[in-house]
Amino acid sequence: MKAFPVIYSDQFLSHDTGSYHPENAGRLTAVTAALKQASWSAQLDWRSPSDRQDTTDWVERMHNPRYVAALKQLCAAGGGHLDGDTVVSARSYEVALLAVSAWLDGVDQVMQTGRPAFALVRPPGHHAVRDRGMGFCLFANAAIAAHYGLTLPAVQRVAILDWDVHHGNGTQALVEANPDIFYASFHQSPCYPGTGRSQETGLHNNVLNVPMAAGSTLSDYQPLFEQQVIPALQTFQPDLLIVSAGYDANQADPLANISLRPADYGVFTQYCLNVTPRILFGLEGGYDYAALSESILMTIEPCLSPSPAAAG
Repeated sequence: MKAFPVIYSDQFLSHDTGSYHPENAGRLTAVTAALKQASWSAQLDWRSPSDRQDTTDWVERMHNPRYVAALKQLCAAGGGHLDGDTVVSARSYEVALLAVSAWLDGVDQVMQTGRPAFALVRPPGHHAVRDRGMGFCLFANAAIAAHYGLTLPAVQRVAILDWDVHHGNGTQALVEANPDIFYASFHQSPCYPGTGRSQETGLHNNVLNVPMAAGSTLSDYQPLFEQQVIPALQTFQPDLLIVSAGYDANQADPLANISLRPADYGVFTQYCLNVTPRILFGLEGGYDYAALSESILMTIEPCLSPSPAAAG
């Protein structure tokens, strides 16, 4: 049985940031190749994002329609820079919409099956705020997916766990006013974008920021998972857990200074599965191709159905 949905499209490669930009199409090319070579690749269910009629509406619920229109216009004119780091090309607007569609499809898939799924998309989203994109991000994928999830009959509460090395300032800003969404973030501090202090707890005590020092390893993360994050998630009792799955906390990553290893993400995933199996993973950062690819393999592997031999 094909047990694990991977929501992906080659169209995500068409968001052209330039060959020297760290957030480039090669990230997904490397990951898809690694997944197809995995020993358990037959258990992957590759799905294209659907052509949803509600995607633009959901984007405009989270983002200022003036920003959305300006981004569309900039891309139609051939592209340009939103800021010094955030580049768009002619197809970036439609690709970013497709990425949102993939996250929404992922929510539907997880809630229909009660099992995890992975939205393997770009551009990432957790830095995008209501009025602008920033930090390589155009639309707030995780925040949009969380609010969408709350419209489904079986979902009363949604939690977001952000393990990207950078704080998801956009996600926090777009969910902290909703008591039915809980946001927890591990992130290097000090580091871009300068938000995510532990004193930031949301408008309903629904935000948990866990700043990490440069050089932190799994041994630094595990007590914080076990004593803070997992108890908070279990107390919140989410019907859906969304993971902003960034992999730039790897020691090999060029953009930060945390010292995780790819196998550590399998440990993180197991912690999440102890909260709920209804997990949508969505790609955020991660810029060393090998570390990114291996980390995603380690994320997916604990979610797979046991083989008959293992079950026996």
